[in-house]
Amino acid sequence: MVTKLEQLLDLVKTKGKKRLVAAYANDSHTIGAVSLAIDKGIVDGTLVGDIETIKKVCAEEGINPDKFKLVQEADDNKAGAKAVELINAGEADFLMKGLLSTDKYMRAILNKEKGLMPGKKNDMLTHIAVFQVPAYHKLLVCSDVAIIPEPDFKQKQAMLNYIISTAKSLEIAKPKIAVIAATEQVSVGMRACAEGAWLGMMSQRGMIKGAIVDGPLSLDCAVDKESAQTKKLTSEVAADADGLLFPNIETGNVFYKACTKFAGAELACMVVGAKVPCVLTSRGDSVNSKLYSIALAALNTK
Repeated sequence: MVTKLEQLLDLVKTKGKKRLVAAYANDSHTIGAVSLAIDKGIVDGTLVGDIETIKKVCAEEGINPDKFKLVQEADDNKAGAKAVELINAGEADFLMKGLLSTDKYMRAILNKEKGLMPGKKNDMLTHIAVFQVPAYHKLLVCSDVAIIPEPDFKQKQAMLNYIISTAKSLEIAKPKIAVIAATEQVSVGMRACAEGAWLGMMSQRGMIKGAIVDGPLSLDCAVDKESAQTKKLTSEVAADADGLLFPNIETGNVFYKACTKFAGAELACMVVGAKVPCVLTSRGDSVNSKLYSIALAALNTK
């Protein structure tokens, strides 16, 4: 069982080296993270972008550009499309966002004719973040902090399954997932509470496989033993959650920013639901978080 993000680096090596392609990799953050991942033996790396700019950045950062395969494309939109094309052609295993904006990155993934969507009726993308928070005793696998603004019940079921599969890739045999709401009380007037209760009941009846799901749970009850005991809450998940399913993007995004900015959390992030995992980190994330994100995506590449 992986309990620290740095353990990802050893675990992913046991799965065989994967091939990463970074879209519009003209910036030092992307180049540095891919360079470090190559040095760690996690991936082989292809950088799509303006080769002259990439080589200039490499010189400034003391990185040998020969460690990468370089593909020329100076336009950010075309670079995103080219990176996706390389995956579809079987020349790379997973995708990473470079200097292009998130909307352009997602547009390349979602392109109906040349993108990375499997082509099924209920296809959806969601964002998975694995947090290492110093105050918590293990990793937390969370969704969604970046893509789906207000998930409906079917989307929450899909998100839940992605949390479970990611947790299992971290060798958590039967992850405990908390469906987060403002209160652990089943308040029928609050959609997050009602849907949390439904998901918990589905888990109890075997309709959700491979995990223990409970909801609704307030955040304090999900992760803090004293809070759960004070509220006399009986739950296998309370105070020991492996994963958190957020009710909306505001909740998830505030949790993400609070953990990283106030609590010194490190994290690994990826977009799932496409043909391959797609690394999506914030420009403000640390080099380590970008490296861990690459490792997480490589670990979940088939």
